[in-house]
Amino acid sequence: MMENLKSLTEIPDLRKRITFTLLMLAVYRLGAFVPTPGINSAVLAQAFSQLGGTLFGLLSMFSGGSLGRLTVFALGIMPYITASIILQLLGVVSPTLEKLQKEGELGQKKITEYTRWLTVGLGAFQGLGIAIALERQTSAQMPLVIHPGPGFVFTTVVTLTTGAVFVMWLGEQITARGIGNGASLLIFAGIVDRMPSAIAGIYQNLFVTHVWSFPLFLVLLAFMLVIIAFIVLVERGERRIPIQYAKRVVGRKVLGGVSTHLPLKVNSGGVMPIIFAVSLLTFPQTIGLFFGKTAILGKALGWFGSAFRFGEPLYELTYVLLIIFFAHFYLSIIYNPDDVADNVRKQGGFIPGIRPGKRTADYVDEILTKITWVGGFYLAIIAWIPDAMIAGLRLNDLPTWLGGAWFDAHAPGWMLHGLNLNFYFGGTSLLIVVGVAMDTIQQVEAQLIMRHYEGFLKKGRVRGRRAAS
Repeated sequence: MMENLKSLTEIPDLRKRITFTLLMLAVYRLGAFVPTPGINSAVLAQAFSQLGGTLFGLLSMFSGGSLGRLTVFALGIMPYITASIILQLLGVVSPTLEKLQKEGELGQKKITEYTRWLTVGLGAFQGLGIAIALERQTSAQMPLVIHPGPGFVFTTVVTLTTGAVFVMWLGEQITARGIGNGASLLIFAGIVDRMPSAIAGIYQNLFVTHVWSFPLFLVLLAFMLVIIAFIVLVERGERRIPIQYAKRVVGRKVLGGVSTHLPLKVNSGGVMPIIFAVSLLTFPQTIGLFFGKTAILGKALGWFGSAFRFGEPLYELTYVLLIIFFAHFYLSIIYNPDDVADNVRKQGGFIPGIRPGKRTADYVDEILTKITWVGGFYLAIIAWIPDAMIAGLRLNDLPTWLGGAWFDAHAPGWMLHGLNLNFYFGGTSLLIVVGVAMDTIQQVEAQLIMRHYEGFLKKGRVRGRRAAS
């Protein structure tokens, strides 16, 4: 391992990329501790300590705790991801955007420009909603805002929007000049940064406050290890389609005549479908905070926000359906069966028993659809089961005709209200950490192999999430 790590420093380009990535991540974590002006930090911390089992607790995890401290990076990378989702969805129905998507690099530059401007708008909207909500909130009869008013609202909107734009820039720079997907690495850094406090929390619950018994801790630890093993197993899983290349003569050489395979990942989208689903689910809460519960629209949005609270049956059902939907949607963006079939045909290859061209594209698309259903359900299970343990599944809030009263009377309390655990037992955080780590190692290995180095793992390779693309 020491020799493999030493080889990283022997390649100037790879060394620069790793150093640049680490510097950008350090800047991101530094900004996560710069507070927004005008906030009573002690009261805010007390208020957010009660939101660990809510959607805001999950969003705070994605922002590396910045939302809980309301720092300049409180919005994190989520506005940029949400803007990307909106433009990708509009590309399906808008002829102009669809044309730009097919224009190659020039069209992609224009879409990137639209994404940046939409990120600014979404950041300003979310910042305005947060500022108005903070002015209305108190904790223990203490206001969260020291000097409320238009000045505070304007300062908060500008600060949070600027922070979101800067985080977007950091992610783009990591993607272009560093290693891996910048957005995923930023979320990864925020989660890993909280591990020391997570370990301290485990120690506190186990040995100081005795909230957990030792057998319960062992059960939870075993459960977490099983989830990690399951994630690694599925992330490395793939369906291999056999490809046969016919013999052909080029000059005096005979090429082809070999058999290979086309690897199709079970989970080609990685963690992005979960991030997309969470991004869309933030809108009801943001809009509800903006309007409050005074006007008719505010009351309707308040009911809508209550129904979509973290752990509510409607929220969990929507969460699962959105994950499965975005698993298919994201795959349709990053993987084009027609291009795959065309490339195989141009290289003189074919799938045994399948005619080249359109039939090959349909065959690949059919297999992709089937395994993506498996990948989508896998993501939904990983995201839902641990979250249900953390926040519970509030079946008692269902209407009486759906059995809400029965669940309230007969269901165990841990099922309805969860075990009140912290983020480190959540499947979403584990999936991000494991998936991004595997993807980053795979990309570093690819750089080493191109330069004739062994890589990190001499026996076998870590197949990344983009191996199918």
